[in-house]
Amino acid sequence: MGKYTIMAIVWAVVILWIGGVIFANRKVHPKALFLLFFAEFWERFSYYGMRALLVLYMVDTVHGGFHYEKKTAYGVYAAYGAMVYATPIVGGYVAEKLFGYKKAILWGGALMAAGHFAMAFQQTLVFYLALALLIVGNGFFKPNISSFIATFYEKNDPRKDGAYTLFYMGINAGAFLTPLTCGIIGEDHERFGWHYGFGLAGVGMVLGLAVFLYAQSVGVFGDNGNPPNLELYSKNSVVVPNNWWVYLGTLLALPVLMTLIHYNGSLDIMLGAVGLAAIMYLVVFGFQHQPKEEGQRVWVIAILLLFTTMFWTFFELAGSAISLYTKENVNRVVAGNELSTSVFQSINPAFIIFLAPVFSWLWGFLADKDAEPSAPIKFSLGLALLGAGFLLFGVAEGSAVNGLVPVSFLILAYLLHTLGELCLSPVGLSLVTKLAPVELVGLMMGIWFLSSSIAHQAGKFIANLTTGPEDAGNKVMTAVESLPVYTGVFMNVGYIACGAAAILLVLSPVIKKLMHGVK
Repeated sequence: MGKYTIMAIVWAVVILWIGGVIFANRKVHPKALFLLFFAEFWERFSYYGMRALLVLYMVDTVHGGFHYEKKTAYGVYAAYGAMVYATPIVGGYVAEKLFGYKKAILWGGALMAAGHFAMAFQQTLVFYLALALLIVGNGFFKPNISSFIATFYEKNDPRKDGAYTLFYMGINAGAFLTPLTCGIIGEDHERFGWHYGFGLAGVGMVLGLAVFLYAQSVGVFGDNGNPPNLELYSKNSVVVPNNWWVYLGTLLALPVLMTLIHYNGSLDIMLGAVGLAAIMYLVVFGFQHQPKEEGQRVWVIAILLLFTTMFWTFFELAGSAISLYTKENVNRVVAGNELSTSVFQSINPAFIIFLAPVFSWLWGFLADKDAEPSAPIKFSLGLALLGAGFLLFGVAEGSAVNGLVPVSFLILAYLLHTLGELCLSPVGLSLVTKLAPVELVGLMMGIWFLSSSIAHQAGKFIANLTTGPEDAGNKVMTAVESLPVYTGVFMNVGYIACGAAAILLVLSPVIKKLMHGVK
């Protein structure tokens, strides 16, 4: 059976699975959730197409890649990921104060589609422009579609955690299918190649926009997500309407982002300063805001932001160091066929697709029994599972043959990482909408995504530790030489994650008290 036949079968199975989950929940949640689910599905399809291929494309020296050394590729990947998750602060604020969620989502999606299609051309300047379009587009799209969902539920609606878990399944359905389509096509250098893989991700983004526009045209969204102040939106400011400045600002931001991608070391200081400023803002806001209970809930966002940043710093090594570890040190032969490296990026989202409904049911079941763990305990469990996944790489080294470890260890490590992610990520998204003051949900969601921004940039330093002597002596390590280098770094990451989980577990009673009844 050919790989493209397998791809078609997998698509059919996933679509049937998603259809079954939606059918089972159709009377529980508003229709808007499921249409936003599909819009986000295609947006994640496009993003994870980049995630699966970007580092492999940059280090490729044979099939039309950029011939970058690992450290250079890690730097560009980190800068791209960091700014993808930093721009939601601006995008969330603009939507909250001027643009409205719906217009921000549409503008962001159009920019991202343009960025993917630009990736079809191999020219350094166009490459940086494509990444910049994707970055600023994501800034408008990502925080606002998450915040938009919250407008269809009351603040303390018990269905929220379940809604965000289902939404998270949509995110990961797109993430699962991307490496099996964009990845396989992009790494099929005999018939297609890198640029076809990137272009297909753009097609996915266009489909996402089409789903969103359909939902809007049939009135599913109603007045939800409209500009918060129509007079301010259309009012002239320095000759042109205020909303035009959003488009102009986007164009002016592109060359700035392109420069930061190229000179990505400058982001270390910039993001460090932004992260510190965000934490200080949350702390001061908590002191000044009235009523006092709402201010202390914002402190909880600040505390958990520190731990979620650590989680994503380690987790996002999947797109950099773990990706090249898979290429260099994993025996990828399954049933007599050597699988493409990018295919393994599907493992994590595949587990999420099938486990997300289980977690959604589990939290609801425990809540009915008044036994659901608090958010801090869920976060602690997430960090512990992530750490266990990294420690497993040390066990895998003992089973290596000629520097190649059995693929089963990689799959099991991804399973542990996924279980950790399901304990932390959808819970965090839901928690922000519950803890944040109603008028600042978009901004707080943008700050929450800042954790992933800082995590990507910080992850560069951890990934660089896995390069060994390669860059220093222009020497490419053999599999036998590189395996202990990767393993040593991953083991240390595991120890740190487990230690952080223990600290958070000790702090959880204090944090729960500051939440003032929010679950």
